[in-house]
Amino acid sequence: MMRFSLFFAVVSLFLISAADYKPGIQVLNFNGLEPRLHQYNDTTYIINFWATWCVPCRKELPYFEKINAEYKDKPVKVLLVNLDFPDDLNRNLIPFMDKYDIGSEVVVLDDPNSNYWINQVDSTWNGNIPATLIYNKNYREFIAGVVKYEELDSILKIKTIRQ
Repeated sequence: MMRFSLFFAVVSLFLISAADYKPGIQVLNFNGLEPRLHQYNDTTYIINFWATWCVPCRKELPYFEKINAEYKDKPVKVLLVNLDFPDDLNRNLIPFMDKYDIGSEVVVLDDPNSNYWINQVDSTWNGNIPATLIYNKNYREFIAGVVKYEELDSILKIKTIRQ
């Protein structure tokens, strides 16, 4: 009887853990993220640094989601780099993504050496969030602070995607 109960306890814990996991969310250090900041091909990359606890970040997330949906058939990729603590993935990030129906790709950046990697993202960045990097092989712009949908759309139409 004891083995039977222990077996179901282990299986239950596995199922609870599996239910909390959201496929596609990677936890990366900066070395794992850095190649995503330098892909020079025909795609325009929009990389937003944010956190669930950051009110301005939460305010602008719908703009990135709208861009992601509207440009899904264009060479545009949105990457949301979350700066929450990785231990908060199941407690904060996944419920947040579910609640707000986040469809863009999300990675969690777990690298305590922010004095190094902030400067590697952009030399003008002071580390405040939200912050957004937009680039392709012909264009690179870093935007500190909140970015509006119209600004993102304009950059994509005028400066990066020559239609």
